[in-house]
Amino acid sequence: MKFLSKACLGVLLAASAMSTPAMAEEEEGGVSAGPITVSGGIEVVSDYRFRGISLTGGDVAVQPTLTVSHDSGLYLGVWGSNLEDTPTYGKTEIDIYGGYATEIASGTEIDIGLTYYGYPGGEKAAGPADYFEIIGKVSHTLGPVEATGTVGYAWDQQSLGGNDSIYLSAGLSAGIPTTPVTLSAQAGYTDGGLGALAPGSHYWDWSIGASASFGPITAGVKYVDTDIPTTGVKAVDKYFDSGVVFSLGFSF
Repeated sequence: MKFLSKACLGVLLAASAMSTPAMAEEEEGGVSAGPITVSGGIEVVSDYRFRGISLTGGDVAVQPTLTVSHDSGLYLGVWGSNLEDTPTYGKTEIDIYGGYATEIASGTEIDIGLTYYGYPGGEKAAGPADYFEIIGKVSHTLGPVEATGTVGYAWDQQSLGGNDSIYLSAGLSAGIPTTPVTLSAQAGYTDGGLGALAPGSHYWDWSIGASASFGPITAGVKYVDTDIPTTGVKAVDKYFDSGVVFSLGFSF
């Protein structure tokens, strides 16, 4: 994110405040020692999209993650990414997250956790840019199809201008039988106040994509878009324009 006008920066903050890649992901494999499993990996993406909005301005991002989980369903982890350098957020995001995930019925799982978003080197005029968000997820699997609903809630915090914010999302994914390919689609809605920058900001985001896994390697591509109107200024619209994002990851 380059240092833009306050209005533009407000929309970028909306994307950050309403989203998190740090929600505990279901990972296959991992290294187990008794009831404890350590899993993680690293992913390279052609553009870091946070609920539809680019946080690297169309540049490549490297995103490592590490999660420690217990057989009881408790987990704790850390996730990171580079950002486009700005005075507000700096050039690095480090998220620390923890929570509880379990199956409540055959094929149905819940996951609720708390994420701390940290921005070393970034600071708003009123203080640190860091904040917390509660995230809940319910997913149901039927054959090769999985449906997921997600709610993210960040209560009023100094870094959010003293306002709260909410994100709602629904997604579908389906594996193609006898192939390593999975198709996916997602839509989300952001609604939240952002203090003096952009109070009451709200917008839709959506994406469709496909990924293919080969052992610990996963390659993906997705189309991402929002209903945020363009301004006609290329330096601004690159954060909000629709785009195709490529990814390549390794997990253990």
